[in-house]
Amino acid sequence: MTYTVGSLVRVRGREWVVLPESTDDLVRVRPLGGTEDEVTAVLTALEPIEPATFALPDPEQIGDYRSARLLRAAVRLGFRASAGPFRSFAKINVEPRPYQLVPLLMALKQDPVRLLIADDVGIGKTVEALLVARELLDRGEIDRLAVLCPPQLAEQWHAELREKFYVEAELLLASTATRLERHLRMGESIFDRYPFTVVSTDFIKSERRRDDFLRAAPDFIIVDEAHTVAHTTDRRGGRHQRYELVAALADKPERHLVLVTATPHSGKEAAFRSLLALLNSDFDELPDDLTGAENEPLRRELARYFVQRRRGDIKAYMDAITPFPEREAAEDTYTLSDAYKRLFDRVLNYARETVLQPGEGCRQRVRWWSALALLRSLASSPAAAAATLRSRAATAEAETSEDVDEIGRRTVFDLMTDEAAEGVDVVPGSQLGELADNEKRHRERLLDMARTAEALQGDDDRKLQGVIDIVKQLLRDGYNPIVFCRFIPTVDYLTEALRDATRGVEIAGVTGTLPPAEREERVSQLATHDKRVLVCTDCLSEGINLQQGFDAVVHYDLSWNPTRHEQREGRVDRYGQPNDRIKVVTYYGIDNQIDGIVLDVLLRKHKTIRNSLGVSVPVPGNSEDVVEAIFEGLLLRENASFSQTTLPGFDEYMKPGQMQLDLQWEAAAEREKQSRTMFAQQAIKVDEVAAELNAARDAVGSGVDVAAFMRDAVRMHRGVVSVNGAVGFDLTETPRGLRDMLGEEQFTARFELPVKNDQLYLTRTHPLVESLATYVMNTALDAVEVEEDQPRARRAGAIRTTAVERRTTLLLVRFRYHLITKTRVEERQLLAEDSLTLAFEGSPENAQWLDPEASEALLQAEPEENIHPQQAADFVGRVVAGFDDHLAPTLNDIARERGGELLAAHLRVREAAYRRGDRRPQHRVEAQLPPDVLGIYVYLPVRR
Repeated sequence: MTYTVGSLVRVRGREWVVLPESTDDLVRVRPLGGTEDEVTAVLTALEPIEPATFALPDPEQIGDYRSARLLRAAVRLGFRASAGPFRSFAKINVEPRPYQLVPLLMALKQDPVRLLIADDVGIGKTVEALLVARELLDRGEIDRLAVLCPPQLAEQWHAELREKFYVEAELLLASTATRLERHLRMGESIFDRYPFTVVSTDFIKSERRRDDFLRAAPDFIIVDEAHTVAHTTDRRGGRHQRYELVAALADKPERHLVLVTATPHSGKEAAFRSLLALLNSDFDELPDDLTGAENEPLRRELARYFVQRRRGDIKAYMDAITPFPEREAAEDTYTLSDAYKRLFDRVLNYARETVLQPGEGCRQRVRWWSALALLRSLASSPAAAAATLRSRAATAEAETSEDVDEIGRRTVFDLMTDEAAEGVDVVPGSQLGELADNEKRHRERLLDMARTAEALQGDDDRKLQGVIDIVKQLLRDGYNPIVFCRFIPTVDYLTEALRDATRGVEIAGVTGTLPPAEREERVSQLATHDKRVLVCTDCLSEGINLQQGFDAVVHYDLSWNPTRHEQREGRVDRYGQPNDRIKVVTYYGIDNQIDGIVLDVLLRKHKTIRNSLGVSVPVPGNSEDVVEAIFEGLLLRENASFSQTTLPGFDEYMKPGQMQLDLQWEAAAEREKQSRTMFAQQAIKVDEVAAELNAARDAVGSGVDVAAFMRDAVRMHRGVVSVNGAVGFDLTETPRGLRDMLGEEQFTARFELPVKNDQLYLTRTHPLVESLATYVMNTALDAVEVEEDQPRARRAGAIRTTAVERRTTLLLVRFRYHLITKTRVEERQLLAEDSLTLAFEGSPENAQWLDPEASEALLQAEPEENIHPQQAADFVGRVVAGFDDHLAPTLNDIARERGGELLAAHLRVREAAYRRGDRRPQHRVEAQLPPDVLGIYVYLPVRR
């Protein structure tokens, strides 16, 4: 016997719906009205399966006026294989903002999907990318997925996949690979065994791992922090390996590839072009300037692949206000103590001496970077300075000047374009490894300065004392701040000092010494405390969402890359921040030449451009050359002293380099402005987004529908609901079966983001909503499950109301469809479910059918007069008696008509891709007849 997807069968004493992937011997089924957790498989050789039909409502089981509305909501919210244009919306635990549908609609117009999502920090690029993946999974177009990301972001991608998209992925990191490989068969790859993976890009890029990945990689790849895989002229190192890996993945023409980054343009045009060429090799030849009428065809073609929006573009998109917090920026300063100034002058003199010593090129570069690293660590904290003075220079082992410069720039300048934020919080060291005589003399001086630095910890460190006051004030003002530092010893030092200086406040430090999973665990633990302060390095500045637990940022150490400041602030300044306002404090020394240079040359210029453009623009690609030259002037001028607020002649020295940088930066800002104007995706019309969004909400319900259902259902079952911004639920007096199913008796919830720590964010697929919908369905469909005196929604009812002038009958109907897609190589089968309220005036024999709006309006009707239960049963009984002969044929016709509409919606959002591709599949839909009549409700006019 063949079991058609969507058909009803009876086995184990109840009705089930047949699911895709069933065979004649093994049938996958889900209980009628059940959840995905109850899906099972039945071996037909052991358990007989019979065809089933859905019985009409029992006229004797009469409910009150709320039953129709409640049952309709429970049915619609319970669908996991919904109708509408998108197959995935019934299976995700997030309600996408309207603007987040734009990348999805762009993707569905392509085959294969090639997309660069470059929206601003905090807009929700992760959700946008995973919406595309989940939709193709639920359409049956892909069955495997891999996310490539920096290792410190892997846990967050893993959590987003599991919690919001119900995809159970495996983490493939250096620390997990051995465990995963233990379970493999001979010749089997991790990617053969595990269909969904989150992979460390830096782990998989090595030659030993790369070839196996390229052989077995899924056909859908997401690359996070995509700017770190852009091609550069330097053909060495990790960056080039990453580029070669992703380029090889992109070479497979049928592979779907989604690139995600908030900073697609690092200032280097060639690197940006290399990213675009991963999407379409023709983009490698794009002109630098895409403006002008002659380039309109190129802009239009690029806009198919590239979306880049600022907050201003989406804050009121489609009249839906997306709440972002207001950012309050402040500056605070400190001055060095006399003892600290004296140490700074000693360090500067030492640094100058080492730089001016003659020597061959490589050794000179080691000295230069060691001197710069030493100045930077001393500006951070006495603890970082002491650690640097006592440890070997990071550049000391390099063999060529080019290697020295590469290591030095990565450890001293906060480059965003290489190894992200991982591993750069280690102190760079300053011991040079000179010849024996020199080495001993240098080491003694360094150790003496290290002891002096250690003695400055505490009262002589005015920077520390000042930030303690700043943190205390933030706490008094109700903020929970994150304090960002550059080096690990600074975090440890500051964490301990804050613990000593505060009472009743939980202080935690997080650095790159912790594995990523432990960092997230420590942050989560900290967020449970009422008053809290997180002290961390830039290991938490990228990709980690911290807005649920924190709402202020203090830049204790100024980054030498302004984009890093933007990333730090983006941890709390993002969609989903529960507070209306966040605060950012930039903290610097007014008599500290290091901070002065960084502020004047980089940070203030960056802020000016950001305020003007509304988005961060990265420093132009060769900015580190300018900054390096400026610091070179500081070190080489013999009269330079940190005791001086202004160095004689230094402004004149800085001016040419700073002017050059300003001009390059302003040019980059203008280019960014043009890019964001061109690629804010006005090509995807608002009307198109609105139409598909409304169709999806009609099929599966929205947050508003979830909220109404939760309130109605809890009240109907004797629970208490209180509304005060958030909604409080008390289930203490509800039936025990309901409390057992939900597992919660009291909770507070909201139905849209943002939510506070003590509130639940309830979507249609949240376990509480799903459990309540299942309870309502089960108790309505199976009277045996509840005691007679327990409240419940019922499948039949009758009321008198002023909402009608003639006898009107409302039918709550569920449709099931078998959606079949046939390609040249396979046939894919999907299940789709839909519900509809249908109403007619008069008797079944002379039914006058109402339009959909009038039918839907009946759900809000309220009774004006009482009807005796037996009289109500008689009215419903007449409808049941005339159903087969007079109503069933019409419902079958409506089922077929709705099936055609379902197929049209399914194809509509994908039609452009099918037109462009040469793999156009064939589609058909089969309605499973007869449809299920879940409820019959009779509305009678009030007697006059």
